[in-house]
Amino acid sequence: MTTPWMLVSPRILPPLDPDFRPAVLCNRAFAEAVRAAGGGERLVLGLERGDGSVSRFETAVLPDSHGKAEANNYYVERLVKFLLWQRGACKLWVGGPASVGDFLKRCYQPGGLRDFDFHFMGRDVYEKPFEVVSCGADEVPAANETTRPLGRHLDGCRIGFDLGGSDRKVSAVVDGEPVYSEEVVWEPIKQSDPAYHYREVMAALQTAASKLPRVDAIGGSSAGVYVNNRAMIASLFRSIPRERFGEVREMFIRIGNELGVPLEIVNDGEVTALAGSMSLEDNGVLGVALGSSEAGGYVTLDGNITGWLNELAFCPVDYNPDGPREEWSGDIGVGARYFSQQCVFRLSGAAGIDLPMNATDAERLKSVQVKLEAGHEGARKIWESMGVYMGYTLAHYAEFYELKNVLILGRCTSGSGGDIILDGARRVLDEEFPELAGRLHIQLPDEKSRRVGQSIAAASLPIIEK
Repeated sequence: MTTPWMLVSPRILPPLDPDFRPAVLCNRAFAEAVRAAGGGERLVLGLERGDGSVSRFETAVLPDSHGKAEANNYYVERLVKFLLWQRGACKLWVGGPASVGDFLKRCYQPGGLRDFDFHFMGRDVYEKPFEVVSCGADEVPAANETTRPLGRHLDGCRIGFDLGGSDRKVSAVVDGEPVYSEEVVWEPIKQSDPAYHYREVMAALQTAASKLPRVDAIGGSSAGVYVNNRAMIASLFRSIPRERFGEVREMFIRIGNELGVPLEIVNDGEVTALAGSMSLEDNGVLGVALGSSEAGGYVTLDGNITGWLNELAFCPVDYNPDGPREEWSGDIGVGARYFSQQCVFRLSGAAGIDLPMNATDAERLKSVQVKLEAGHEGARKIWESMGVYMGYTLAHYAEFYELKNVLILGRCTSGSGGDIILDGARRVLDEEFPELAGRLHIQLPDEKSRRVGQSIAAASLPIIEK
């Protein structure tokens, strides 16, 4: 694809990234061009998941006769990419101009521009071939969304754990009150032996169990897609050979059976949102965790979770075609490179910071955070840049979620970094999106909850049968 003509420079630039081109501003510029062209052509996108549920998203594109109609390709490709990772799908309905449908078919095929997504959404997540259907706008299936309650069970003696890419956290909880929490640095992404993962998880659970009179239930969270406690795909396990992936796919079912208690594990973003909803005692919550990657989760206005993926780490937030590339998916400008320790490492050179050699990622992040707390100007600019990113991206997320609250947490928000991010985000919203700023409540949890809140919320997932 050619470089899109609707790239827009933000009014407030990230101090270390002047080439940032926020998705929200580019989309709005494109929408304005469509309005100026007489309203354009209707485009209806339907995202059908493996259980038959359907999400719909309606927009408009330039008519094929327009002199800049080629911009449609960039706009719809980025839009579909966002929707696929936010909501999930194994069948994409494209209701609108045939040119748009044909283009997306070429993108989502073996060897196409979105070859990774084609295989991920089809083979890995929904275990069926990914399909693009080009049709008329009125032929797209009606929306068929499902929601369900999640967690909030506080009775009994529980263990909650959160498995991140740089550390694993575990908490022992009695009737909703934590009695023990720990964090252990590890590097699961580099481990190709399933036995390593089993040993580490069991060690964490056994430590927490030793702090309780008994164990009634275990709840956990981790990056990836989990269906009925099965790991369909997870970044923690990316080094495990495909022929051995079945060993980790069933690992949590095995652990629950061996320990003889109810065990439930879900995507870490869902637990982030749950932790936010429980902390705020409110709904319409988007939880965003800034750790080894970006985790996102959403609690609806009625307090339920959706059947969506909410994998915001792979949703585009920067439309600059020369933006940073995400190493796993191979895509450019996605959330993982802007809202995680990956962002800290990416910007450290421009900040005048040399990262320590022969250190874990957690240690490297800590070394930059130490400089931040010591008043290092370059380190502060890293977090100021993340704050600007966050402001423009929250405005982007608000186009796809019904939001009242945003809770930001995770390792990158520890110390003063979290407040710097919030200050930057609020400044952007106040100056660029005042209407949104007036109705959106953004906050951090307290320091303890910021670091281990997910594992405590995770403990509330299972139901204890009486």
